[in-house]
Amino acid sequence: MLPLVQIVQTPYRYAGILLIGIGIWLNIWGDGLFKREKTTIKPFEQSSVLIVEGPFRFSRHPMYLGMVAILLGVAIICGSLITFVAPITFFIIMSVVFVPVEEKAMEVTFGNEYLEYKARVRQWL
Repeated sequence: MLPLVQIVQTPYRYAGILLIGIGIWLNIWGDGLFKREKTTIKPFEQSSVLIVEGPFRFSRHPMYLGMVAILLGVAIICGSLITFVAPITFFIIMSVVFVPVEEKAMEVTFGNEYLEYKARVRQWL
């Protein structure tokens, strides 16, 4: 069992609130763009529009980045070593399972347009 050792002390724990806020903001912003363009937000459904504006200018997966930020913010607020398992696990699962499948689907759907986007925008940050 991982120890419940406190690795983040107050006042540094308050940084977690900022990360949670950034994560929520990224998700709301990205969701709004999907709704505006009337394309699916669901990972395994085919997109009808390639969104390259807003947070998608600096991250190909800003909503997943937002989710990692939220989990990391919670871990920082809790402050113990074990709480960092969740954001790390989520990041690994997204990177290994979801992102490759989604990116392949985007390549098939949007071809060179997606490949050019992929070449200029980083996967996470």
